[in-house]
Amino acid sequence: MRWSQAFIPTLREAPADAESASHILLLRAGYVRQLSAGVYSYLLLGQRALLKIMAIVREEMDRIGQEFYLPALHPAELWQASGRWETMGDNLFRLKDRFQRDLCLGMTHEENMAAIAAGELRSYKQLPQIWYQIQTKFRDEPRPRGGLLRVRQFIMKDSYSFDLDEAGLDASYQKHHDAYRRIFDRCGLSYVTVEAHSGQMGGSRSQEFMVISPAGEDWIANCRGCGYAANLEKAEAAPAKPEEEERDAERESFPTPGQRTIEEVSRFTGLPASRLIKSLLYMAPVKDEQGVVNWEPRLLVVRGDDEVNETKLLGLWPNARPAHPVEIEQYTGAPAGSVGPVDLMDKSVKVYADRTLSGRKNLVAGANREGYHLRGLTPGRDFQPEWVDARQVRAGDGCKHCGQPLEVQPTIEIGHIFKLGRKYSQGLNVRVLDEHGKEAVPIMGSYGIGMERILTAAIEQNHDEQGFWLPPAIAPFQAVVSVVNTGESEMRQAGERIYEELRRLGVDALLDDRNERPGVKFKDADLIGIPWRITVGKKIASGEVELSERGKQVLKAPAETLPVGKAAAELAHRLPAGPPRG
Repeated sequence: MRWSQAFIPTLREAPADAESASHILLLRAGYVRQLSAGVYSYLLLGQRALLKIMAIVREEMDRIGQEFYLPALHPAELWQASGRWETMGDNLFRLKDRFQRDLCLGMTHEENMAAIAAGELRSYKQLPQIWYQIQTKFRDEPRPRGGLLRVRQFIMKDSYSFDLDEAGLDASYQKHHDAYRRIFDRCGLSYVTVEAHSGQMGGSRSQEFMVISPAGEDWIANCRGCGYAANLEKAEAAPAKPEEEERDAERESFPTPGQRTIEEVSRFTGLPASRLIKSLLYMAPVKDEQGVVNWEPRLLVVRGDDEVNETKLLGLWPNARPAHPVEIEQYTGAPAGSVGPVDLMDKSVKVYADRTLSGRKNLVAGANREGYHLRGLTPGRDFQPEWVDARQVRAGDGCKHCGQPLEVQPTIEIGHIFKLGRKYSQGLNVRVLDEHGKEAVPIMGSYGIGMERILTAAIEQNHDEQGFWLPPAIAPFQAVVSVVNTGESEMRQAGERIYEELRRLGVDALLDDRNERPGVKFKDADLIGIPWRITVGKKIASGEVELSERGKQVLKAPAETLPVGKAAAELAHRLPAGPPRG
């Protein structure tokens, strides 16, 4: 590959609408161009990098499963069978064909894979099965952002396991966990594995593979002491204990005119927010014996300096919503800001308390009377709650395993594995006969990796002001041979010989044979993500060239001087084993 013949449209300035490092550099290095919001075209360098990532993923997945390729266009009946036609909402691209039949563009393929299993699997002897594909997905993101981090069209490796029982699912899940670690190791990423929330996918357990990055929009709680890590949606921890000494006190009402928020009551009483109780009324849908949905009020109380974790809340009470102002007064007798867990107007309102309030004494909460609060409250004495975990973990909280303080960090999700259970196999009528001849519903797992996420995460981890460098296994080229002056025959011929020798040795190389100034060539080489460079310059007169590793430029490491005849072999020796997969 010769640069003079390649389409590599580099930009000197950062695009005005790009914010994250990976977004800026993908555009500046000519990897991508935006077609519309959340939709990108992959140019030469971007496509070569993605193909190498896909090759690694395919090799590791072939060790545990079989590759399929399924349609992106799905009939609505598939998604209606699983119930997700309704629950996915506006995120699902929906359309109608000429006969006005409902269709959608697949954002994932649980239903499609389950439909194949329903038509083909008959006996436990056919299990286990692991089927995977690398395919384009679609998601109608309301606010695409971060370049390739959150888009409307993306490439994903999604795989699905079918097993007879939980023990089989455990084995398939572990196979994917191990395969993912091999994939991300080979892609040169530094990552953490965290406990995760299953969300709309459902299931009993899930884990995310995360790259810590300021560009990330997912947050994790991470313990350096024991290694515990979890998505903030899932994380549990012990909050820092309040500094003030607590004591038993008599409960009494006191006026707090015009004081509604935690901050206002804290200032008014002179007490820290940690001594206050935050009371929030929710309405949860409950079906009666006839299947009619009724809305049931439930009061959740947390420490005043804590926030409610909405994901945990919806895990406790699916589809719950905050109570409307009129409902708050109807069930508590007071407006928001004066609500508390004692002496509720409607005695049927059940009180739930975050576990961090257990053991606390002498607290302050609303009195369920406008303009009044109660002090001297002790949970368990003055009100009897059901204890739950509902708070959002914060930096500095104690790790639930070792007690060390937790860090809270932004991350990029690069992979996610789920134990789905039987939701989709049941909904799509997957049935096999077990060893006793009885009908059984196979249990499923679902496992995803974002191809673009791997590329962007690698850039976020490996960049400076001049550009970025990718790990050799996923770089569009492993090395660039920069001929300083193509007008000088000795330099040009030496560059050609080194380039051909690199190719013969299996190194995926790019020859910069352009008639450009040396400064332009060096800036471009630093920009476009190639990890190694051989520079053919004035030292060729003494039979020498320079070898430099892009990542070491950050450390101000000088280039090495090598004999021209040994440069290609030396570089090939330093690269990871295996042929390039360009």
